Amino acid sequence: MAQDEISPRAWRSVLERIEADLLEGRLAPGDRLPGERDLAAKLGVGRSSVREALRVLESMGLVRTATGSGPSAGAMIVAAPQGGLATLLRLQLAAQGFPFADVVATRAVLEASVVEALAARAREGEVLDLAEPDSLLAAMAADGLDPDDFLALDARFHLSLAEASGNAVVVAVMAGLRTAIESYAREGAAAVPDWPALVAGLRAEHAAVLDAVRSGDPELARERIRTHITGFYTRTHALGGAPAGADA
Repeated sequence: MAQDEISPRAWRSVLERIEADLLEGRLAPGDRLPGERDLAAKLGVGRSSVREALRVLESMGLVRTATGSGPSAGAMIVAAPQGGLATLLRLQLAAQGFPFADVVATRAVLEASVVEALAARAREGEVLDLAEPDSLLAAMAADGLDPDDFLALDARFHLSLAEASGNAVVVAVMAGLRTAIESYAREGAAAVPDWPALVAGLRAEHAAVLDAVRSGDPELARERIRTHITGFYTRTHALGGAPAGADA
């Protein structure tokens, strides 16, 4: 495996190049990117770096990828980064250098405000649309999920709560931090000796947050989400799950 295939700098260089092409008009919605092999050769990076950059772009809603062969295969540009999207991409890149403890603290503040607002609306009698968080909670209970699959569903669960709140700025910031969040979550999962027990606890905590939101208890919802977010980091960091240099 080439060294740049495992270097964060390599996939970020791919992301920056594609972002520049979008912002400067060399790529536009409807255009297709070269295949992984060709793009990797053109940019002088490994194919895994190309895949990671495309994954981030897809999570931002800028490209759609499809497997297989034929005219619909590969990655197609579906949106151009303008305004908030361009800022979001830059945040995604910058977040790679943030201390994990700072990312955790920021998440705790943002997500506490999200669930507090949702619970307050429920208390006022509003019927909340929590269908996606519910379905993600059910998906996380499936047998045989490996850590990466579970953590992907977990990340989507948290983002879906922000989307349910309707606060576009919070959604954008959380999406921009997504890669950094997934990074410390994967590091933490790798350090846990009893993964099934951790998963059971995380699912219970997710369910408890939703219960507090639905019951219209803003204070309880806020406390439960903060305990959930900071508790995972504290437990895994104590086991050596956070990389060296991350603040305690």
